[in-house]
Amino acid sequence: MKDGKGVIDNDTKIVIWTTTPWTIPSNMAITVNPNLNYAVVETAGTKYLVAADLVDSLKETLGWEDGKVIQTVRGSELDRVVARHPFYDRDSLVINGEHATADAGTGAVHTAPGHGEDDFIVGQKYELEVLAPINEKGVFTEEAPGFEGLFYDDANKVVTEKLKESGALLKMDFITHSYPHDWRTKKPVIFRATPQWFASINKFRGDLMDAVQNVHWTPAWGETRLFNMVRDRGDWVISRQRAWGVPLPIFYGENGEAIITDETIQHISDLFREHGSNIWFEKEAKELLPEGFTHPSSPNGEFTKEKDIMDVWFDSGSSHQAVLEAREELSRPADLYMEGSDQYRGWFNSSLTTAVAMTGAAPYRNVLSHGFALDGEGRKMSKSLGNTILPGKVINQLGADIVRLWVASVDYQADVRISDDILKQVSEVYRKIRNTMRFLLGNVSDFNSETDKVAFADLREVDQFMLVKLNSLVDTVKDSYEKFEFSTIYHQINYFCTVLLSQFYMDFAKDVVYIEAANSPSRRAMQTVFYESVVSLTKLLAPILPHTTEEVWANLKGEETASIHLEDLPEVQDLDDMKPLEEKWDAFMKVRDGVQKALEEARNEKLIGKSMLAKVTLYVDETGKKLFDSLEGDFAQLFIVSDFELVEGIEKAPEKALSIDHAAVLITVAEGETCERCRVVRKDVGVDPHHPTLCGRCAEIVTKNYEG
Repeated sequence: MKDGKGVIDNDTKIVIWTTTPWTIPSNMAITVNPNLNYAVVETAGTKYLVAADLVDSLKETLGWEDGKVIQTVRGSELDRVVARHPFYDRDSLVINGEHATADAGTGAVHTAPGHGEDDFIVGQKYELEVLAPINEKGVFTEEAPGFEGLFYDDANKVVTEKLKESGALLKMDFITHSYPHDWRTKKPVIFRATPQWFASINKFRGDLMDAVQNVHWTPAWGETRLFNMVRDRGDWVISRQRAWGVPLPIFYGENGEAIITDETIQHISDLFREHGSNIWFEKEAKELLPEGFTHPSSPNGEFTKEKDIMDVWFDSGSSHQAVLEAREELSRPADLYMEGSDQYRGWFNSSLTTAVAMTGAAPYRNVLSHGFALDGEGRKMSKSLGNTILPGKVINQLGADIVRLWVASVDYQADVRISDDILKQVSEVYRKIRNTMRFLLGNVSDFNSETDKVAFADLREVDQFMLVKLNSLVDTVKDSYEKFEFSTIYHQINYFCTVLLSQFYMDFAKDVVYIEAANSPSRRAMQTVFYESVVSLTKLLAPILPHTTEEVWANLKGEETASIHLEDLPEVQDLDDMKPLEEKWDAFMKVRDGVQKALEEARNEKLIGKSMLAKVTLYVDETGKKLFDSLEGDFAQLFIVSDFELVEGIEKAPEKALSIDHAAVLITVAEGETCERCRVVRKDVGVDPHHPTLCGRCAEIVTKNYEG
């Protein structure tokens, strides 16, 4: 102790501990907690200061068997007591800091402001010298006498020997120290303070926080994340020590000091805009300065440039100025900034800072962040693991639209998995969507949208129901595009194509569009639904499947626009009065699901093969009876069976009938013969002697439309 300030005797020694002996040459202070009690322990004629709560454990650890507490002081009383460095002729100030605890060690923390965040912060408070005598290669410089040229890790042994030599080492144990590691090289890193250029944001921090709250964030937590970063951040370190990049725009005067004034900054900004970063490498740069501006020069009178480069985030964070201001077709702010979730610390942050500093407002209206791609097992992709999936390879194998559909299918707001198996599943969904579009196109080939379209009011209920569902899909998809909820679009369109169209409407439609006369009202009605569906689906899918939808559009008659990508999204129709119709047909679809289950069980029992060989008998309760009485349609056709019977009273159903909501289903074999044309089992097959293999319906259609 050099000066105990009357608080403790000058012959008292303060015990510190460290797991990084190589930082001892950089020691500038000892931190004690102002709220802890500290004890002076006398043992073997020597006095040691440690945290009072740690006396017993330290007696055991250090072998102070005869140790006796002769004094107790508060940590706050020790503030600015002066100790001596263990082997340098240098003061080590005792200071107060909350990070010093009695959880372990001695309660007194060795403080080197050049090698630790807590140490640096408390050191700034006490105006301590920031000493970091380690160069960029991790080697000690001449600022650490006796250790010059030593690699920091090799210095651990030399430092401990120096402590032992000076009588300052009480005990040494060996541990495996946990270091932070560089994510790319996997090597440990150390901390060292270096001179840097800082840009202060204190003057407009409030404006930054206001700007964050005026932006729409996807996901919503992005607002909180960036707001907290802005609120809690310190000044912006804008300098970097790299061989590449744009040098910092700083002039030096004759005394070697940097000169930065508002006038300098304005001229630098003008030069950058006009000439770009190359001005710093041109001999004529000095001549580019406006007339009347005094150019600061180096001591030798020549133009010099700062060796540090500008933080690359300052470059990218200024892109709004270079892009939005420079292009007449663009406006400020940008509609959307999109990047990975790591950019809250990077591009999103730096863009906000530079824009608010220059214009007082954020450079973007919307910000969308996404997670990162993992392999099928949830591991980070890396070349060393060999688990990378190359987009170019997938595009060559499956097509670009498959990759885009996969992107739309995932919850991009979190990390997402991708593998060959996952892509195969997406490919299957794509195949179903594509086949749906092919079916729709194939069945409107003779449909003229100008002359054949049936008005909504003249459609059958089931056709109206499908257009109501299509309209709801358009509404949901457009809203999801606005909210960037692409997975919702993927699932809703997949459901509409697979369930409502393929498994329901298109399935029973074959009994109409293939069987009825070309111009029959029921056929034209279904073609109207097909046409509206394929047009709307093509427009809705265009942002996700640009190549497929362009192909569909080129084969769609009646649409004269050269490209689907010149079209707007479909408009949502006002069909609120169709809610009762939609609700009762939604109820029918639930009954239909039960009938489909009963048909599947009948097939498994070998009672029937195809559903067209079956008769469905539906036993209903009062609710079920009201539902079917309110519906319009050929229920045998809707269930894709040959015969249908509705029986009032569930209690009349035999035991083998399958119970469903408000009904019971019985499947039996339909009576009659199979019509050669429509493949329906009917009792009237052969009723027309001119067409002995056709049912009465088909015979009439053929006679009226295709004979004579």
